[in-house]
Amino acid sequence: MEQEMEKMIWEYIDGLCSPSVKEMVSRHLAEDPEWKMKYNELKTIHHLLQNEELEMPSLRFTKNVMEEIARYQVAPATRNYVNKNIIRGITAFFLIMIGGLFIYFIGQIHWSSSPSNHMFPSSPDAGKMNWNKLLNNSYINILMGISAMLGLVLIDRYMRAKKNEQLTGTDSKLNS
Repeated sequence: MEQEMEKMIWEYIDGLCSPSVKEMVSRHLAEDPEWKMKYNELKTIHHLLQNEELEMPSLRFTKNVMEEIARYQVAPATRNYVNKNIIRGITAFFLIMIGGLFIYFIGQIHWSSSPSNHMFPSSPDAGKMNWNKLLNNSYINILMGISAMLGLVLIDRYMRAKKNEQLTGTDSKLNS
């Protein structure tokens, strides 16, 4: 109850209350001595806060703070933000996928039989290969998507290298 009374009185002093609350607080201040005493106390605090000057920091405050920070050794930026095991896993995934596709394509080739007793056939018969199975629409879309992503990664690396080269060139000019 007392907290609500203080809240209403503060709003009354600041002029932030609605007209109905203002009328109710005025009535309580006229009738209730406890409300009047709390009002006088809060009014005194309000007056002290209004007349108090804000302290200004010293002119060297910023410099003092920066000197204090300079005393501590700043941790060097790490070069590896991505775990190497994740990169190895992604590489292994793509190598396994490429190897699987290679084995699948080799399995689709119908080797022509040759009369000689060689271990390997002389040439594959490309005419007997089922190209519709190998190059259907979904495989081409997947390969084009992967190619596009790899192309974007290559462009991104090139642009970052160029940006870093420009930044280091600018820094060296500033230091000279």
